[in-house]
Amino acid sequence: MISVSTSIALLVSYLYGSIPTAIWIGKAFYGIDVREYGSGNAGATNTFRILGKKAGIPVLLIDILKGYTATNLVYFVGNYVPGSVQFANFQLVLGITAVIGHIFPVFAGFRGGKGIATLFGMILAVHPAASAISSAVFVVALILTNYVSLSSMIASFMFPVNIILFFNETTTRTQLLFAISVCILVMFTHQKNIERLLKGKESKVNLFKKKVKSQ
Repeated sequence: MISVSTSIALLVSYLYGSIPTAIWIGKAFYGIDVREYGSGNAGATNTFRILGKKAGIPVLLIDILKGYTATNLVYFVGNYVPGSVQFANFQLVLGITAVIGHIFPVFAGFRGGKGIATLFGMILAVHPAASAISSAVFVVALILTNYVSLSSMIASFMFPVNIILFFNETTTRTQLLFAISVCILVMFTHQKNIERLLKGKESKVNLFKKKVKSQ
């Protein structure tokens, strides 16, 4: 039977994930619901595309923090021992619950984003070292291509590869299966992006390019 503290932790995790950062910031400061523009997703990438860096950066950071904070609720629930299989498994459950909250947010009519930033916050909490390498891969890929979607897919593919090559001895079987599932999930949620990439129609996000002042 699930304990009361476990149930509360799962509920809080879902509510964390349900915070519709992109929607609230878009409406509060720009009078825009980002779901009505661009890709239609309430996530950081679409916010960058529609509202620019001033809105996109806070959305990205808060969405990452949602996943990271929710996953680390494990430290405040029950008698889970850090490093144990039970600890690692419940971390994953909490993180996944937050990602589900982001995709189906109760505060925004269950119409959210793809959950990539929240998922990153989750893997950052679950496996900091492997996620740090994937983050570096993402940044390099983004600088070289300016495609957030492609960079996300490459980074997600590298996550299980990093664990197998560098951290296999310190990783539980559940964490390894999760890492592989992350890669599959990201590929699945980016099917339309893959189609646009193949057709040369995917939008680029020039995060590091300065705007040219009009004459």
